[in-house]
Amino acid sequence: MTRTFLARNPSTLWFLLVLALFTLCVTVLAEGFGIGLIPTAFVKVLGKTLCLCLVALAMDLIWGYTGILSLGHMAFFALGGYMTGMWLMYARTEEIVVQALAGSPIPPTPEEVAQGVATQIFGVVGGSDLPVVWTFAHSAFLQLPLVLIVPGVLALVFGWLAFRARVNGVYLSILTQAMTLALTLYLFQNDSGLRGNNGLSGLQNLPGLADVPQSTLSILFFLASALLLAAGYLLLAWVTSGKFGSALRAIRDDEQRLRFLGYPVEGYKLFVFTLTAMVAAVAGAFYYPQAGIINPAELAPIASIYLAVWVAIGGRGRLYGAVIGAAFVSLLSSWFTGGMAPAIPLGFYTIKWVDWWTVLLGLAFVLVTLFAPRGIGGLFDRLPSPRRHGAQLGPDDGALREKEADA
Repeated sequence: MTRTFLARNPSTLWFLLVLALFTLCVTVLAEGFGIGLIPTAFVKVLGKTLCLCLVALAMDLIWGYTGILSLGHMAFFALGGYMTGMWLMYARTEEIVVQALAGSPIPPTPEEVAQGVATQIFGVVGGSDLPVVWTFAHSAFLQLPLVLIVPGVLALVFGWLAFRARVNGVYLSILTQAMTLALTLYLFQNDSGLRGNNGLSGLQNLPGLADVPQSTLSILFFLASALLLAAGYLLLAWVTSGKFGSALRAIRDDEQRLRFLGYPVEGYKLFVFTLTAMVAAVAGAFYYPQAGIINPAELAPIASIYLAVWVAIGGRGRLYGAVIGAAFVSLLSSWFTGGMAPAIPLGFYTIKWVDWWTVLLGLAFVLVTLFAPRGIGGLFDRLPSPRRHGAQLGPDDGALREKEADA
């Protein structure tokens, strides 16, 4: 009998069980639905951390499994946030404008409401009309699909041009970083249609749920983020299994040899690049409503470098390693930069972790690269694996006959 996917991938089953237990504990202890031991602010931190774990999974697939060091995936992450943020900001502003005009002797027309919304949103940058990019912002049904379409098309076009030219290695990393920088500089302009440096704000206010307390909304977003992470993990675990996953590893280890064997290497790379861009965008679409604001600084190339550091610390080439790295570094960063870590007085100088956290993170990356290249996830390799019984087959002493291995 053919074994199920989870039976053949026990690490995936264990991850889902741990995630379910963690989600249940946080829900019970939170203020929204539980006993109130975990404050709402920390529930938001945990929800955002789960979204960062999802984008780390995407980074691990493109880098850890396929060997493409992309320094632009946080740009796709932010673009997903922008697509969602446009609808959220429009809908919330529309509610405010309608309430403000409710006392008028003559009911406002839809055109007047739309003009009021445009003035409220773009008055800060000296505008009074909605740009073309906001054409679908009034409708969730039309706007939310752009979370996948816009980053997906951008990744498809960029990847097709880069992989068709067979750009590899550090040159491809530089190109992805240049793409991110160009997009960041464009969005900083006021005429980009996305409010320039001001970004989009008030994203934590969901349309029609103004009376729902943030404690409830935070736990709802946390549950949605956990479900999204579980679905993303299942999807990428399925992608990396079987023959397709073996082809990705072969691209990472010896791309030329795989090409000589007749495999469409560029097609594999383009598919993975586009898929991971869309996964990153979905993660951003859930992250920024919990953060409440997004601006062009979120696309800065340094953010994608941080993403690579998370995956390296967690252990690239292992999906659970990427999750561990993102969660560990994200929560530790919140502790250090949030002022919770005590300062260390040295007499002549006082170490304040808000200033030294990035130095500590860089040092950790160097140490992991030199002394623990498998990262935190490599610790699980030390666990004893179940013994397999059967006749040896081939030069590898661990190879067993298929029937006997399945028994």
